[in-house]
Amino acid sequence: MSTDMLSDDLKRLLHKIEPLNTEKRAAAQHKLDNKTKPPGALGTLEELALQMSLIQNDLNPAIDRKALFVFAGDHGITEEGVSAFPSEVTGQMVLNFLNDGAAINVLCRHNEIDIRIVDMGVCADFDDHPKLLKKKVRKGTRNFAVQEAMTDAEMILALENGMDVFLTEHDLGKIDIVGMGEMGIGNTTSASAIICAVTGISPKQSAGRGTGLDDKGVEHKAAIIAKVLEFQQPNPENGFDILRKIGGYEIAGIAGAVLAAASQKTAIVLDGVISTAAGLIASLIQPDIRGYLIAGHRSVENAQQAALAHLGLEPVIDLKMRLGEGTGAALTIDVVAAACKIMREMASFEDAGVSGKD
Repeated sequence: MSTDMLSDDLKRLLHKIEPLNTEKRAAAQHKLDNKTKPPGALGTLEELALQMSLIQNDLNPAIDRKALFVFAGDHGITEEGVSAFPSEVTGQMVLNFLNDGAAINVLCRHNEIDIRIVDMGVCADFDDHPKLLKKKVRKGTRNFAVQEAMTDAEMILALENGMDVFLTEHDLGKIDIVGMGEMGIGNTTSASAIICAVTGISPKQSAGRGTGLDDKGVEHKAAIIAKVLEFQQPNPENGFDILRKIGGYEIAGIAGAVLAAASQKTAIVLDGVISTAAGLIASLIQPDIRGYLIAGHRSVENAQQAALAHLGLEPVIDLKMRLGEGTGAALTIDVVAAACKIMREMASFEDAGVSGKD
């Protein structure tokens, strides 16, 4: 599609995104190196402290408000038998989220993260709820094994809805760090296909167990992804083309929210394979977002590793998780908050009266 088709709001937002300001890098590194520890001894915490200093352009980065969005949508590709669970589970899990019963609810409560559930395209209707944001584009994408997943207009609307979700919440109270979660039966097939299209890995390399496929199911899933890529021929350098042909409404919502968060200089924590695929799409649309991205956790889904390598990201944690929902992001947000406190509160050698290295 031509970028002329983009809405004025989307064009303005993309233009507003700036690359990470690195002017304070040397000063931030000097501050870290002079704390009461050997240089680099806190490992990833130091890397996160440095990144947060650059994102906030402040040598004393702080996280006051933490937020996490769970974008939900159904996928027509489930007609091809690529999931161990039926599509009805998407709507059932959304209700579970709203009733505070899922793993992501527990972790957000534990880490004092504001959680919102976003209906981007679930094949069910929901009553109003304080935590529910109704942004449904359509009840599920089309089966992209036989036709494009969405129209140009639907893709743009899904991106804009994701943008609006973040910007509206940010206006209610500045968000310093945001996690991106998802729910959607069939979405690991969409994410794996996206990652194949962008990174060039094979369908066999990318197809994982998702919701719990056996070996035969994984083999079938890989065959479907291969069929899809041959049929759709997505342009590996065009995020819009990939999203429209083989994406999901919740994946588009995440991509839109990522772009919006970067425009406000908010740190963005990706979760597993689906969230990372959405980050990959957003980076194709606007490469300057990359400095704001943090990889929450290492998923056991192989496709995520290829996507992270393409983005130049290293996961913060590795707990052998593959649940999705934003669970890895929720845990990582707390680690990032700890890194900011190290930067702000840990004494320097001079402050503590401790002798430094000669």
